Amino acid sequence: MIDLSKFESISPYTDEEAVKALNIVAENPVITEVSQYFFPNESPDFLKMRLKAVKGIDDFQIMVMSKVVEWVLEHTSHIFSYDGVSNIDVSKGKFLALSNHRDIILDPAITQLVLYRNGIPMTEIAVGDNLITNKFIEYLIRSNRMIKVVRGISARELYLSSQMLSEYIRLNITEQKSSIWLAQRQGRTKNGYDITEQGLLKMLDMSGTKGFQKNFEELNIIPLSISYEYEPCDILKARELLISRTQKYVKQEGEDLNSILVGIKQQKGNIHLNIGTPLTSEEIEKASYCDKNDRYQLIRHAVDIRVIEGYKLWKTNYMAYDLLNHTYKFSDKYTPEESEEFVAYIEHQLDLVEKDLNRADLRNILLNIYANPIVAKEQINMES
Repeated sequence: MIDLSKFESISPYTDEEAVKALNIVAENPVITEVSQYFFPNESPDFLKMRLKAVKGIDDFQIMVMSKVVEWVLEHTSHIFSYDGVSNIDVSKGKFLALSNHRDIILDPAITQLVLYRNGIPMTEIAVGDNLITNKFIEYLIRSNRMIKVVRGISARELYLSSQMLSEYIRLNITEQKSSIWLAQRQGRTKNGYDITEQGLLKMLDMSGTKGFQKNFEELNIIPLSISYEYEPCDILKARELLISRTQKYVKQEGEDLNSILVGIKQQKGNIHLNIGTPLTSEEIEKASYCDKNDRYQLIRHAVDIRVIEGYKLWKTNYMAYDLLNHTYKFSDKYTPEESEEFVAYIEHQLDLVEKDLNRADLRNILLNIYANPIVAKEQINMES
């Protein structure tokens, strides 16, 4: 049994702590409303009773969270698919799932559902502490195997926090306690390009004691790529990018919570999760021969290739590309009627934000969110 007591400030709840926290959550009046939303065919106190019946984190994830995610997929998506499960070899131990990040909650939640459906132990999930806006949310997400990633701190504090997070991730994986889900970058991808942050890889390497190659080999990195036909919070992302062009973007109080709710409720069309092949010893060894930052660049590139190749293109991507570039390059992928519907959708989304924002610029950003996965794939193909 490994001692994780030094990580108490960032680690998920224990089973005992989760039971206590969820009993408190069950008494919150809002639970009745939540229950009627996700379980409309059950009695108003259904969720309250479920939460009180939980005996541990596994119970909570199976009895409550998996049901909620199933509801979201059934009611806000058309077809949900996934592939690459065989790339997770449980005989090789725990792994680090390094995923692209398009939605605050759904990306890791959908991943957990796929693991559960296939009899693979669910992961712990690294999430920014900016989501913990009150104790109610903290009780819920730390009962759902959340690892707290501290944000908005000084450089010195950030270094110490990164060191602790790195050590916690490595210890869990190497001691076979739990696999970890980690986004490839801080914050969601807002422009359609899924690129791994080099600083994240440096953070992972901070806790290594065996040299670059062994440090990354023992993490057993498996890239994931999730693709939404209709991007969660697309107009909110476009709005943030537009405002950021002329000033520092400052989130309003409750903005992250609003993004969570919009992401859950918004219609997402088709959704696909690809589980890529693990990084190989050969790739890591090749990177180890490089100097300083170049070695991280090679690891980053290996992850990015898998994420971009695993990203499933939808009609929305093809239509956005053609609209932006005034071409018919992908006209065989959609009908004129579907293109008209997509244009109407884009215009409707533009109507949802402030009227004083430049509509043409906002439209261009929004279309780029959908078109850029094609551009990324084309760039990868040109390099190979």
